[in-house]
Amino acid sequence: MALSQAAAVVEKIIGHGGEATTEQNLSNPAKDPSKYADPSGEKMKALVWNGKYDVKVVETFKPAKIENTDVIVKVTGSTVCGSDLHLLHGAIIEMQKGDILGHEFCGVVDSVGPGIKKVKPGDRVVCSFQIACGSCMYCQQKLSSMCEKTNDNTIENIMYGGRTAGFLGYSHFTGGYAGGQAEYVRVAYGDVNLLKLPDDVPDEKGLYLSDVLSTSWNCVVDTGVKDGDVVAIWGAGPIGQMCAEMSFINGARRVILIDGGAGAWRLEYVKSKVPKVETIDFTKLPKGETIVSTLKKMEHGGPDVALECVAGEYAKGWAHYFEILLGMETDTSEIVNEMITSVKNFGRCGITGVYVGFTNHFNIGSLMERGIRLIGNGQAPVHRYWEDLLKKIQDGTIEPLHMVSHRVDLAELEEVYKRYDAREKGMQKVFVQTKFSFPPSPGAPQLTKYGTA
Repeated sequence: MALSQAAAVVEKIIGHGGEATTEQNLSNPAKDPSKYADPSGEKMKALVWNGKYDVKVVETFKPAKIENTDVIVKVTGSTVCGSDLHLLHGAIIEMQKGDILGHEFCGVVDSVGPGIKKVKPGDRVVCSFQIACGSCMYCQQKLSSMCEKTNDNTIENIMYGGRTAGFLGYSHFTGGYAGGQAEYVRVAYGDVNLLKLPDDVPDEKGLYLSDVLSTSWNCVVDTGVKDGDVVAIWGAGPIGQMCAEMSFINGARRVILIDGGAGAWRLEYVKSKVPKVETIDFTKLPKGETIVSTLKKMEHGGPDVALECVAGEYAKGWAHYFEILLGMETDTSEIVNEMITSVKNFGRCGITGVYVGFTNHFNIGSLMERGIRLIGNGQAPVHRYWEDLLKKIQDGTIEPLHMVSHRVDLAELEEVYKRYDAREKGMQKVFVQTKFSFPPSPGAPQLTKYGTA
C-alpha cells in the first residue's frame, strides 16, 4: 500500500517501532476484547478496520471504565468523515487489525467513573474527537488538539518534533483510542471531552460539534478570513462546504469552490445550500487553462485566502503518483503549490486536509519571494470553539443540516464506506444511527436502507 510503504521508510530512517503506550487509551480491544470488557459481559456492534479497503461491522464487548475519570457513552449518532477514508486506504500509519473506527459521535451518558463531576447518567452529550487531559500547558489554553498527556506515540513525536493529542478511532499514531462507530464508547477524561447538548439542539446538529464544525471554523478564522476577502477553497465535501458558509459569516466578499471528477456533483450540491458561492470544475477547464490561471482571471492578483480541504494522499499527476507508490513521499504537494501560486502577494494559505508526513517538489521559492503565509490548521482545538459554535447553532447562524444528506444504520457501515469512498452522487454527510438513537428530528433525512445487513 502506497503510504504505508512510505511510512516504513520513515520508520527505518528514525529507527523506532512506534507501539503506542498511552495509559489512558483502549489499545486495540480486538486483540483481547475481554481485557477491556464491561463486567456485565454485554456485547455491542462496532465497525473495525481489518486492512486496506477492508472494514467490517462485528460484535464485540461493551467497553469498561478503566480510569476514575472515564465515562461510558451510549452512542446515539456518529458519522463518516472524509479523513476516515485515509484509514480505509491505509494512508495513516500504525493501524492495527481490529481497531474500532470513528472519531465523531454524540450520545447519552451510560455510566461514569468516581472522579467525574460534570456529567451524569442520562445526560445528552457530544464528544470531542480529540482526547485532552484538561490540565497540561496546551489544555489550559483550550488548545485541546495539542494535549501533552494523551498520546505518547514515539514515531509521531520524532516525525513532527512534538506531540498532538490522542484522537478517538484514528490509529495508534494518535493514541490507539477505540472509536465511535459503535454502540458504546469509553471516553477518557470525560469531564473535559464531553459537552452537554441542550434540548433545542437535536443529535443531527449537535453531533458535528465533535469535529467538522470546529475544524471548518478553525480553518477559516485561523487563516484570517476577514471582511472583503476573496476566498478560494479546494474541495467541496462537508469541510469545504462549511468553510464556504463560515467564510461568508466572517465577511468574505467572494468564495470560490474548486472540485472535479467524481466529486464534481458536490459543487452544485453546495451551491444549492450556499447560493452566493462560485465554483470551478477543474476537469472542465478550457484547454491550456489551469486552476491558477482561472483564479487569476476571476480576481485581479488572485484570491486573498486559499483553504485546502482535500488531503495530501490524492496525487493528480503521474510524478507524485509514482513517488507515493514507491515510498518516496507520503503526500503530494500539488494542491499546496496551486494555493501558493494562486493567491495574491502576501496571501494566506491554510491546510486543513490530512497530510501525514513528507512531500516533494514544494514551491518554497514562491512562498518566500511573495511573502505567502502557509498555515497548518487541520487539527482544530475543538474545546476552544465548541461552546460558541453551539450558540451559533441555537441562534441559526450555522445550520449543520445543510451538509447532512443521509441517515444510515450502523449495521450497514461497510456499504456506506464503499459509497462514501466512491463519492456517490448526493452523499455529502451521513448521520449514523444505532439501537439507542432518537427518531429523526424535523428537517433531518429519513433512514436510507441498503439491505446489506
